[in-house]
Amino acid sequence: MIPVEEAQNKILSFIKVLEPEKKAILDCLGQVLAENVFSAIDIPPLDNSAMDGFAVRAEDTYGATSNTPILLPVVDQVAAGYIASKKVTPQTAIRIMTGAVIPDGADAIVQFEDTDEIARKNTGDDQTSIGIVKQATKGQHIRRKGEDISKGAMVLPKGTMLHAAQIGVLASLGYSDITVIRRPTVAVLVTGDELLDIGQPLSPGKIYNSNAYSLAAQILWYGGKPKILGIGRDSFEAINQKIDSAEGCDMLITSGGVSLGDYDVVKEVLAKRGKIELWTVCMKPGKPSAFGTITVGNKKILHLGLPGNPVSSMVTFEQFARPAMFKMMGRNDIEKETIQAIMDDDVINSDGRRIYLRVIVSKRDDTYHARITGPQGSGVLTSMSKANGLAIVPENTSGVKAGDVVKVQILD
Repeated sequence: MIPVEEAQNKILSFIKVLEPEKKAILDCLGQVLAENVFSAIDIPPLDNSAMDGFAVRAEDTYGATSNTPILLPVVDQVAAGYIASKKVTPQTAIRIMTGAVIPDGADAIVQFEDTDEIARKNTGDDQTSIGIVKQATKGQHIRRKGEDISKGAMVLPKGTMLHAAQIGVLASLGYSDITVIRRPTVAVLVTGDELLDIGQPLSPGKIYNSNAYSLAAQILWYGGKPKILGIGRDSFEAINQKIDSAEGCDMLITSGGVSLGDYDVVKEVLAKRGKIELWTVCMKPGKPSAFGTITVGNKKILHLGLPGNPVSSMVTFEQFARPAMFKMMGRNDIEKETIQAIMDDDVINSDGRRIYLRVIVSKRDDTYHARITGPQGSGVLTSMSKANGLAIVPENTSGVKAGDVVKVQILD
């Protein structure tokens, strides 16, 4: 058995970043920029108002109070997207909306709240003038040209992950599409004669194929494109045929067929079609995990052989498949987010492997606590459905006691 980190590093050493693709910006959410993004424009393109109010000369408002308002004639009004037809001359004002270009001659915006506009409307007073009840300062409530982004500036560097805000920035620059590292296509093959496709009637000795769907969902969750190959029956020929349909994929994940059983034939297929680089990892659940390369069509692709038990399959995906996918996508957040939490339960480590406990993490009095979700057997899939973290019991220890502080990987 090899340590988890050694297995992770071995797997990552075989992986290269995938090639770029150009796509519509909204389709790039969660992908990584493959180019530097520069701005061809200033944002905002011109000085504009940050408030609904009145464009004025600040010096014309000096001394204004609610008791001694300064009355200014309103000579024009301008909405966002338009240019005022007149200038602000001494002792005048122009009514202006948020985002509208600052009229020539103005150097401040007085917001509506600092005028008597509402009182005038309520009393039916003349709207051709406005009373300023609070003096303004130069530059007040004005957004300057290029204040956010200046023309020619590099706005988003290559390697940036595109979240909602970055998509918005691209749109503000006028980009309709952009070049990003493409998403990996990951084939999923679940093996075993005991498996049935969902929708089939359940018969004695059979179980539904849940692993294909949990693994495909994990692939989707982390930004990949899953391709479910179906069920590989426990024969060399059947599994070979299924693997052939993974042509064009970037990685093959199999579940089952990598332990010591007589019917675990995935290792045999790997040996003939590729190369096994590692097998068995010092972890629980997930000890019978394998990694290598396999030839599909005329291309060698990565292969991760995960255990067949549902929890083992999902936990090993988190430790090995997720980092592999992230490296393919050019992401730099390969290590999983962790926190420190106080265990609420005693856990015995009986065989010296690293244990990944399914736990519910909650906060009490500003301290994180972790409690196990119930039975921790590798076939108890509901223990994963209840968990929001994986608490780590270190290898070569006797376990942890309630009150001990442990590291917890956050699952969502």
